[in-house]
Amino acid sequence: MRIYTKTGDKGTTSLLYGQRVSKNDIRVEAYGTCDEANSMIGMALSHLTSEYFSGREKAEQVFHKVQTDLFHAGAELATPAGKEVKWAIKEEDITFMEKQIDEWEADLTALNNFILPGGHHSGAAFHVARTIVRRAERCAVSLGEEVNPLVLVYLNRLSDLLFVAARFVNHHLGTSEQSLHAEKS
Repeated sequence: MRIYTKTGDKGTTSLLYGQRVSKNDIRVEAYGTCDEANSMIGMALSHLTSEYFSGREKAEQVFHKVQTDLFHAGAELATPAGKEVKWAIKEEDITFMEKQIDEWEADLTALNNFILPGGHHSGAAFHVARTIVRRAERCAVSLGEEVNPLVLVYLNRLSDLLFVAARFVNHHLGTSEQSLHAEKS
């Protein structure tokens, strides 16, 4: 099978079940943004391969599941209204992330103010992934009632998990967080 099909050469693509839509369709934007976030999570993880800290292996396992679930969320968004969803986000996928957020937050100092995204390469990449997920969420909201409400909750909670993951990684790799200094002019 060749990687190129030439079927998208005129600006259209197929949703699941074969329905053709414009590549700028909001549904394509929503699942494409999930794919972009998934790639950035992969980049964040790639920056951890040469690092060691307590909890790194578990973090990699957590994000293997998250990446799989995010792929499933994208598949839901790529499924036209009225068609059977083959891979659905479930309540337990959200609960899994909430438990992980609670576990990692217990290891971190409480935030007293806003922090600037950055830190270790991995932490910074998790921050970028967080903002991409927020964009995916906005796109999914634009689809309205055609979206499984659990996908919206999933994306919202994933952005929280990515924020905490960035802090967790930065903390364990000894990278300090930069606080936002809001000064009036």
